[in-house]
Amino acid sequence: MIGGGYVGLVSGACFAEFGVEVAVVETDPGRLAALRAGRMPIYEPGLEDLVRVNAASGRLTFGDDLAEAMRDAEAVFIAVGTPTRRGDGHADLSYVYAAAEQVARAMTDYAVIVTKSTVPVGTGRRIAEIVAATRPDLAFDVASNPEFLREGNAIGDFMKPDRVVIGADSARARDTMRRLYAPIAATEAPILFTGIETAELTKYAANAFLAMKVTFINEIADLCERTGADVLEVARGIGLDARIGARFLQPGPGFGGSCFPKDTLALVRIAQEAGAPSRLVETVVAVNDARKSGMAARIIAHLGGAVRGKTIAVLGLTFKPETDDMRDSPAVPIVSRLAEDGAAVRVYDPEGMEAARPLLPGSVAYCRDALDAAQGADAVVLVTEWNEFRALSPTRLAAAMRGRALIDLRNVYDPVAMRQAGLEYHGVGR
Repeated sequence: MIGGGYVGLVSGACFAEFGVEVAVVETDPGRLAALRAGRMPIYEPGLEDLVRVNAASGRLTFGDDLAEAMRDAEAVFIAVGTPTRRGDGHADLSYVYAAAEQVARAMTDYAVIVTKSTVPVGTGRRIAEIVAATRPDLAFDVASNPEFLREGNAIGDFMKPDRVVIGADSARARDTMRRLYAPIAATEAPILFTGIETAELTKYAANAFLAMKVTFINEIADLCERTGADVLEVARGIGLDARIGARFLQPGPGFGGSCFPKDTLALVRIAQEAGAPSRLVETVVAVNDARKSGMAARIIAHLGGAVRGKTIAVLGLTFKPETDDMRDSPAVPIVSRLAEDGAAVRVYDPEGMEAARPLLPGSVAYCRDALDAAQGADAVVLVTEWNEFRALSPTRLAAAMRGRALIDLRNVYDPVAMRQAGLEYHGVGR
């Protein structure tokens, strides 16, 4: 497993749990030292225990020697980063291609080289060209095996997936991948074998469709606010249609994270270069960007049009609960704008505060819990729906605050209960 980041570490630990011998190659000295010491470089529920058990059994090892890790390997997964490239929105494949060349130089026998990273259509073919040019003597295959892991639910998603997608051209590669995923096949989870290009595009198409659902319900929420409808009931009404489904129909401040923003933008560029532009996905990207940047203005409007001199508590900083990931989190533009406009901002997040510090203004105060953040606040803004925020007592929250405004950007709270406690409740689309 080339790369001990989110995808590589979760996938490697889960394969090891299935009884596979997994060697994770990580070149970052700090991350490697942490992994060898049993410290997780990311927060993911259940991951620390899973790594500890399988490392103790000897099935899961960590190192920086690629040649040693690849000895007797039947499959080599490339799970390195593919960040958005500066300036044009394309996925940066430099790490992928560098890994492919290093793998080619280290290989001594046949193996399947598998892209686990999210890569644009055509990447697998380019990897094959790189490997063949580097080692013309080598017998190998290239396969695409995109991940569909939700942060906060990654282990369950790997162990009990909705589906496994494998793009491979040769029978030998398909056989290797079929044996690797045999424990999952035994659970009757669908395993879909396709061509390499199809597998690569399936990942982007899936994320773009889910991002589109989120963006759609956010726009419906805005319409509900103008017309007196309730977006939660609208979402339930349409989600009960089996053709639509209820998932990803929860309105909020816009999507963030490591996948949706990066993958929708990359798909836009892929489609443009292929001469088949995706106008729908282009609009999703634009609407979501505008929504995230406009959330602070919504908060300011609820507070009378100005926040200078006011104290605002922000609950939740990560882009979603059960992760410490701050990438493209709506909290960043919200907190930054409030601070720029003169508010004293107090924040709390169960896992994300260390990751948030380099991204937020230096004036932000970091608090020990939700009620500490709310102490003396003129307004409380819920940005990320961590479970511990759901159980906040309305009366204790009201008692801690100086003002009355509660701005619930995730529709977590019962408006009636909050108003009975004397708070001015503002939800999204309600």
